[in-house]
Order: sequence, then structure tokens, then C-alpha cells
Amino acid sequence: MSQLHLMEARNISQCGELVDSIVEDIRKTVGKEKLYVAFSGGLDSSVTAALAKIALGADKVELVTTHFDFTYPKTIRVVKKFAESLGLKHTFVDGSDWQKRIWKSGPACNACTRGPKLQSVKMYANGLVATGADGDDTWGQCGLKKYNGFYSPIFSLSRKEVKMVADCLELNVEKIGENAGREGCILKHLLKMMVVPTFHGVAVYKSNLLLMSAIEEFDLNFSIANVKIIGPLSKNIALVNLKPSPPTSFVEKLKRKLSNIEELHSMEIVDAPVKLKIIANPGIYNNEQSRYWIEKGRLAPDFAMPISVKWQISRNNRLTTFQVIDYEIFRS
Repeated sequence: MSQLHLMEARNISQCGELVDSIVEDIRKTVGKEKLYVAFSGGLDSSVTAALAKIALGADKVELVTTHFDFTYPKTIRVVKKFAESLGLKHTFVDGSDWQKRIWKSGPACNACTRGPKLQSVKMYANGLVATGADGDDTWGQCGLKKYNGFYSPIFSLSRKEVKMVADCLELNVEKIGENAGREGCILKHLLKMMVVPTFHGVAVYKSNLLLMSAIEEFDLNFSIANVKIIGPLSKNIALVNLKPSPPTSFVEKLKRKLSNIEELHSMEIVDAPVKLKIIANPGIYNNEQSRYWIEKGRLAPDFAMPISVKWQISRNNRLTTFQVIDYEIFRS
């Protein structure tokens, strides 16, 4: 039975007061208008889409996905499949050029989310746009549930509660990228300015697609799996993060495959604590809180081993955020 029929057959009250309250909030907030859901295919936006469909009906909900040149190809298949399973209209909008302009000045995930990822949907929509921001997101912690044309129905839920709702509604949220339950973003692993997309962007795109393909081939599961691209602008250095530690046979085959990517100059498996050398623009370098968030919140969760950082102020006025230019691994 499809997810659409499962939800129509299920007594929604069995999911508890939590789901009932969110459904009622969506109905009151949206009224008789149409709701557009900024849909990435991850857990949060999938739950938001399902609750919106329950609250408003399929004809009053449209899923809108921002497509980028560096989107996982699997994303396209997964978001289409999910939309069909719920009987919801689905549309792609493009944010590629906007994303490239942002990354040209350095890694900036929040700017990308606030800009092309959400604003591209808003420019398409003819009404309120729902997001999957939850209580563990930066938006959920610091923003508003409804603001400037955006609405976050699961705003107050923790990630654990979102997962509970997904299980209750029997939603099948298929893994797309490097993190279970999240849609994944290839470009987030480019830890430098993307001055030349066909060089810097292609390096991170090819290496992470290759890694995902190798994982499927070996039928392995990792809590962390990504290839970070660092180095000066003239060189692309690949730091491969895999947790738990993979079999030797997998590592050797992966190394051989990565060595065939012409945009990569060198690669290394992060299997011991690593020290990153980071240059940052003066605003970040002189702000201890910003440096702490980049190290502990942005970088550390994606590395397979503990990291430390040597910070250096950047003299490049084109760099508006930060760039990891070198590394050192401490093996015993």
C-alpha cells in the first residue's frame, strides 16, 4: 500500500497530540490558500510535506525543490519518488548560478540556505512557503515560526521528535547523501573558495559521487562518509572521512578510483587526529565565537577523527568566510 493510502487509512490521532497540534496549526496558518513546501528530500522536509498533505489535502500542497549543478543525482530520483508516493505535485527550480556566486567567496552554508535554496522557492511560489526547519536547526533556535513569507510547522520539534513523527506516519525517507535522514549537500564539503567551478566544484562533486558509489558497491554503512576538498586555490587536496573505519580492501579500491580524478592533486584517509590550517577573513578571525562555531559546529561533526585548528588571518579581500589551506595528521 502506498504512503498516500497509508495516511488516508490511518487514524491520525494515534500519532498523538503532537501530530494533531501541528496539523491544526497548519490549517489555521494556511487557511484556504495553497502551501508550497521547500522540499529537499531529507527527513525534516519530508515530515513537513506529509503533515501539510494531511492538514490541507493533496490539491493544496506543492513540493518545490531547488536544484543545483552540484546536487546528488540520486536526489532527483528520491524527491520525485516521494512526491508521487504522497500524490503531491512537485516542481524543480534552479539555484545553480546563485550558489556559485556565494561559494566564489568561500564556504557559506547558511547564506546558501537563506539565499538560493529558499528564496528560489519563494520566487516561484504564489503563497506561503513551508520549510523543514526544526528546533535543532539554527533557524529553529534563533528564528521565528512564521516570517517574511516562510512558515516552519515543525519549528518547535527536536530532531528526535521529527524522527518519531516520521515513524508514526510510516514515512520511508530514503538516504540520499552522506548522512542518514539528511539529504546531504556535496558543495558543503568544498572547504575553499570556488573560484573556478570546473576545477574546484568538479573536484568535490566527482570525489563524493565516487565515494557514494563505492559504498553502495561494497554494501557498507557509515555514520560519517565524505570527501573534504581543501588546499590553496591552485591545488585540490582530498581528505576522506569514514566512520567507522572501513575494511582495507575498500580503502585500497577507493584510493585507486580517487587517483583517477584529474582535478585532484592528492588524497588522504583521515584515520588519526588532524590539525587544519585555516585562513579566515578579518571579521571571522577576530571573532572568537565565529571561529568556535566553524571548528566545533561546522567542521568537527563531519570529520572521522578529532580536529584542531590553526587560524590565520586572510589578506585576500575576496574571501568573505574561511578556507582550509593545509593539514597535518598525527599518527602514532
